[in-house]
Amino acid sequence: MARQGDGIPHRRPDTSPEDGREYTDFGFGTVPVDEKTRLVGKVFDSVSGRYDLMNDLMSAGVHRLWKDAMIDWLAPRPGQQLLDLAGGTGDIARRYHDRGGGPVLVCDINPSMIEAGRARGTPGIRWLCGDAEQLPIADRSIEVCTMAFGLRNTTRIDVVLREIRRVLAVGGRFLCLEFSRPVLEVLRRPYDLYSMRIIPEIGHRVTGDRDAYRYLVESIRRFPDQEALAERMRSAGLDRVCWRSLSGGIVALHSGWRL
Repeated sequence: MARQGDGIPHRRPDTSPEDGREYTDFGFGTVPVDEKTRLVGKVFDSVSGRYDLMNDLMSAGVHRLWKDAMIDWLAPRPGQQLLDLAGGTGDIARRYHDRGGGPVLVCDINPSMIEAGRARGTPGIRWLCGDAEQLPIADRSIEVCTMAFGLRNTTRIDVVLREIRRVLAVGGRFLCLEFSRPVLEVLRRPYDLYSMRIIPEIGHRVTGDRDAYRYLVESIRRFPDQEALAERMRSAGLDRVCWRSLSGGIVALHSGWRL
């Protein structure tokens, strides 16, 4: 189950499921399933030009250590193909490439994020605009798949996890880096206060869009915690699922295999 942030109340949904439509979370609110992709796209269109700068400012640069930890656990090998989902700016792809990994395909649903990544001009990376719920990729064709800070922005997490398993070759591996639940009690209230009050203000000053970063923070609060995400990965058919909490559980690394 998705969890609510400690001490952070949910806003009342703007709409009611009584109309017979299927609804899903959008931050602390609720929107029709067929609207979420468009709304998330607007968020990333708004911030794509300064997305990497905002990551540095919001995390004081620690996001770089989290991404390095992901690559460390992955241990890239020459010739090993990587599919990086929701990887528009190419941070994970470049790290994989620089650590000696093989060819990389970055897939992101948002064209403006892909353009921001492509503009950085790293050789050995291909770019694909595609939906993680309907990947335009053949069955059992990918050796390694990564997803960093993207899964919580998808409309149907379980559909995405099943798609990832579908495209993984037998023996292939999926690694997910995502915000999670602090496991240290002492971190929870300071983290809530910082993320709910300070991050939207930084977003407003740097990108001019406070609401985009309010949504991103709220989406973290609604995302499954470590064990809940692991269980959903298992339910999608992934094996040997495990995780590592980083920075006291502010983020977590999950790993699963197709065996």
